[in-house]
Order: sequence, then structure tokens, then C-alpha cells
Amino acid sequence: MPVITTPQVEDILRRNNLSVTDSRKKILNVFLSMQGAVAHRDIERKAGEKFDRVTVYRTLQTFVEKGIIHTIPTTDNSIRYALCKDCTEGHHHDNHIHFICSNCSNTLCLDDISNPVIHLPSGYSAEEIEVVVKGICKNCKQ
Repeated sequence: MPVITTPQVEDILRRNNLSVTDSRKKILNVFLSMQGAVAHRDIERKAGEKFDRVTVYRTLQTFVEKGIIHTIPTTDNSIRYALCKDCTEGHHHDNHIHFICSNCSNTLCLDDISNPVIHLPSGYSAEEIEVVVKGICKNCKQ
């Protein structure tokens, strides 16, 4: 796993008015060095430290609140986390399509594909749209 330089990670934390702690740096580095979404247990494993589950959970919640990462629901009702592209604190703009591979369970954000237009009945307004496409990824098709 490539390691992102400490100044880059620290800059993201400081821009979001967060204290720069070892756990936050290591967990953020997991996201910056991977493609796709990551499960809580994988974050614990890939961070390379023995952070307790509560520390990881609180860090993830803080990153979601600050608009650094967003959540992706999965087919087994668990949650994966992925980096946000242009979100800010309290304002997530992650209404994009997510792809989940039925074979390897890899979950990817498909930012370049437009969401379908949803026409709601009169009097309804959408606050969030979650589109999940399930299928076989290009790596598993080979």
C-alpha cells in the first residue's frame, strides 16, 4: 500500500479543523492509498495499528461529518466508506452511482456516470438518491 506523505494527510485534517492524531493520519492514509470503498474491518486491518474499534468508528464518523468520506450501503446491510470528491462539512455531494462486484465484493464510486433522473409525484422532494449497481467487475471478468 503506497504511503501518502504526512504533510498531505495533515493538510487535509487541518483544512477540516481536525486535530492531527496518529489514528486519524493512519486511517486517512488508508483511504488515500486505495481505490474503491473500504469496510470498517478492512480499515482496522490496513491501518497497521491496533486501534480499538471505538477509535476507528469515531474517526470514521468524524470524517463523514466533515465531508472527507461518505458511506455506501452494501447488499449485506453493512457499510463501506469511500473518499468524497467535493463534499464539505454537512453537505455531501456524493449522489453518484456505486458498483458492487458480485464476485469479489469490490465497491467503487462511478463518478463519471450520471444518475438517472427521478420524477417524484407532486409534493415529494428527494434529499438523497442512492443508486447501487451489482454485477461483475472488469478484474473478475478476465
